Amino acid sequence: MSGALLVAGTTSDAGKSIVTAGICRWLARQGISVAPFKAQNMSNNSMVTLDGAEIGRAQVMQAAAARVEPEAAMNPVLLKPGGEDSSQVVLLGRAVADVTALSYRPMKAALLEQVLASLADLRSRFDVVVCEGAGSPTEINLRADDIANMGLATAAELPVLVVGDIDRGGLFPALFGTVALMPPADQRLVAGFLVNKFRGDARLLEPGLVELERLTGRPTLGVLPWLGGLELDVEDSLGIPAGGTLAAPPHGEDVLRVAVARLPRLSNFTDLDALAAEPGVLVRYVTRPEELGDADLVVLPGTRSTVRDLAWLRETGLAGAVQRHAAAGGPVLGICGGHQMLARTITDDVESRVGTVAGLGLLPTDVRFASEKTLGRPSGTALGEPVQGYEIHHGVVTVDDTAEPFLDGARAGSVAGTTWHGALENDGFRRAFLTEVARTTGRRFVPAPDTDFAAVREARLDRLGDLVAEHADTAALWRLIETGAPPDLPLLPPGSAAS
Repeated sequence: MSGALLVAGTTSDAGKSIVTAGICRWLARQGISVAPFKAQNMSNNSMVTLDGAEIGRAQVMQAAAARVEPEAAMNPVLLKPGGEDSSQVVLLGRAVADVTALSYRPMKAALLEQVLASLADLRSRFDVVVCEGAGSPTEINLRADDIANMGLATAAELPVLVVGDIDRGGLFPALFGTVALMPPADQRLVAGFLVNKFRGDARLLEPGLVELERLTGRPTLGVLPWLGGLELDVEDSLGIPAGGTLAAPPHGEDVLRVAVARLPRLSNFTDLDALAAEPGVLVRYVTRPEELGDADLVVLPGTRSTVRDLAWLRETGLAGAVQRHAAAGGPVLGICGGHQMLARTITDDVESRVGTVAGLGLLPTDVRFASEKTLGRPSGTALGEPVQGYEIHHGVVTVDDTAEPFLDGARAGSVAGTTWHGALENDGFRRAFLTEVARTTGRRFVPAPDTDFAAVREARLDRLGDLVAEHADTAALWRLIETGAPPDLPLLPPGSAAS
């Protein structure tokens, strides 16, 4: 069986996804075949693999870091939240159920079998599998049926590295408490710590790290500095900053301002990463109508629940602001769920089950939700440029014969919609689209002729590999991967007293 490691974290957003990707890139550079793995991911940010399976975007990013093709085994269970207490369960890339937090728990024993089978499959084909945990590994109320953290680690005998986010504060009690609250069987697998997002001179941390090792018997295997400008496939839309920053000064005379509706059930927000990487394009996420005042382009992005988020648009006044922007000739782009919102009518007896509601009426289209989810990797042309994308949707859009085509969707004046995610990652199409937006709005904006978004992403992944190679104890990491957790790790109270 190949080597493996579980990267856990003291909290959500501690940096598990980034550290996992960094370790994958570091190993890939050594010529080692490596695969990422996340047993259970809760995210509406997903993608479609080449064989038509839906998995979390973070695992797609980690696969890119490992320089391998993403596949369903890398994320066997994906939970897609759709309401306050409901999620769609995607198993090995296919939607199988809608559950609440309580109704999901009885399913987990069977899911653990599938999770372990997927991990074993990857370990049979790769030299190393780097696993990412979910949330904290010490959710003591959920430990009994855990399949993503220590439940996985104990079942597969994985050594565990715990990542702590020092930028949040409370690093040392978080690291100590994460281990101390674990039962003995879990504690014996936690072999070390990693400090993430440190700003300043790492020597200031040294006394605390020495004391932490004395108290826990576990070393800290690195202090990773805070690194901005990554924008790499975050799992949770809470990680998206509301205010945008320019990747670089504009290539022309003007900045192009893009306002993206920050929908409550926002999904596949990575669609906008390519726009944000363009010099002179300012991407902002908005929740109030007045924030559209200076927007050149308004984007309605993907959503896990089209009808509910359309109702939110109306409640906030954003719907009316989008309609006024379009009526004044302002460009509007709808992507997937956002495309559906632009229709005349939406009939949904699947997600919201509310029947037929009025859309924004900005495109000559109508939408009806199908029980089966459409998953695909389509390709075509638009604005004279080749386009490749991916689609994940229940809503089927019917376009009037008289409408101007736009990928698989439609255009009407300055309003356009498509079901395809990832279209803006195609450099030629993105430049043509931005050129058209600038012409429509009268902005003296010129797209940079040499922005290569694939190269931008690759450079970001290389920065993660550098982060691990330069700031982690890679020799100690490799020993953990090869030989597992040391057999003589001390047990900490109160967990050491647990039966």
